Amino acid sequence: MKKILIVEDSDMVMKILRHLVQSASLPYEAVYATSLAQATAIYEQTPTDFFAALVDLNLPDAPNGEVVDFTLGKKIPTIVLTGSYDEKRREQLFAKGIVDYVTKEGRYAYSKAIGMIQRLEKNQHIKVLVVDDSDMSRKHMANLFRRHLFHVLEAVDGVDAIKVMLENSDIKLLITDYNMPKMDGFELVRNLRYKYDKTDLIMIGVSGESNEALSAKFIKHGANDFLRKPFHPEEFYCRIIHNVESLELVEQITYNAQRDHLTGLFHRSHFFNIARDMYKSAVEKAAPLSMAIINIDHFSDINERHGNAWGDVALKHIATSLNNMLGRFLLARADSDDFYVLMPGLDHEKAAALLSKVKQLLAADDCVINGEATRFYFSAGVTCRMGQSLDQQIAQANIYLRRAKEAGGNMIVDDGDAEE
Repeated sequence: MKKILIVEDSDMVMKILRHLVQSASLPYEAVYATSLAQATAIYEQTPTDFFAALVDLNLPDAPNGEVVDFTLGKKIPTIVLTGSYDEKRREQLFAKGIVDYVTKEGRYAYSKAIGMIQRLEKNQHIKVLVVDDSDMSRKHMANLFRRHLFHVLEAVDGVDAIKVMLENSDIKLLITDYNMPKMDGFELVRNLRYKYDKTDLIMIGVSGESNEALSAKFIKHGANDFLRKPFHPEEFYCRIIHNVESLELVEQITYNAQRDHLTGLFHRSHFFNIARDMYKSAVEKAAPLSMAIINIDHFSDINERHGNAWGDVALKHIATSLNNMLGRFLLARADSDDFYVLMPGLDHEKAAALLSKVKQLLAADDCVINGEATRFYFSAGVTCRMGQSLDQQIAQANIYLRRAKEAGGNMIVDDGDAEE
């Protein structure tokens, strides 16, 4: 497991940091030191295992920020804690390559420092594209992103940028210079906005030209923000993080709007939003598309015997199991203990065989309900008869489900059974 090195000589501050680290549930082991000597000894034990460092600028055995030189020298992303703000020292720290600094001004400041570590963790999974025909300028911005652990790609002009975008559909942020050959920044932003909404791709314009209208033009062409060169690293990071966190907030709201609040699976409405397009595509391509409705046998007994709270525990367990096995398809909690699964590319025989295996695995997976080991079984109706609409196909699957229930449950009925 990667480690976070925290170096602080104040007992009170260290106590606060320990509590905040524990509350944050970071996916890293925190190791603590009160001096540069201790930090050096800890590092030498496992020198390759450090994700980040949070260090006090002034320590008894390192009064002039020597601990920052130590951690940066070991290529550990470093956040600095300091008791006072000093403009000259701030410039020196950013020139050395720190991630950021935090002044010790109460509990909020320490929470902010831990939040920076969480931000670094998230940044590892964010892909950014830097577009600039100047090698020096492009490399400078790319290095600033890498200092915060972003995954960085580069392009030398607008045409090259579009090529990179086509090859990397998961790019979340693009920063582009204005004056470039072949395709300038305005044209690049305008062309990309035809495909990407502002909530899909952040685009930030940059320019060293003195034209005051550049920022407005960039934003009118579709950019989220604008930076004027030369910019201070602190301003750069504030703008970048603000935009990234805004995008993440929109993504979280969208995610929550699509999900069942209890199980985390798609809810019924979102299922239909996606399923209708999948149905239309299958019809156009004359491709197989199987629809299954799953219902948990005797689920009401859980609520009646143990109460609704334990029923919720059971549903979460069942949903997690189904998602692990069927998550590559369109899976949703339709209502109470009913689940929908739309399986493109599978005919009814393959879909029924798959669900039969899922049924066996679920039945073998114990769930502790109110202290009792409980196993769950389900019935399902499966059809690849598409009828005249998705609603007709779902209605057919529901007919098969009722037959399975009427036959005693714990079974799957599909188109083949109907033909017998």
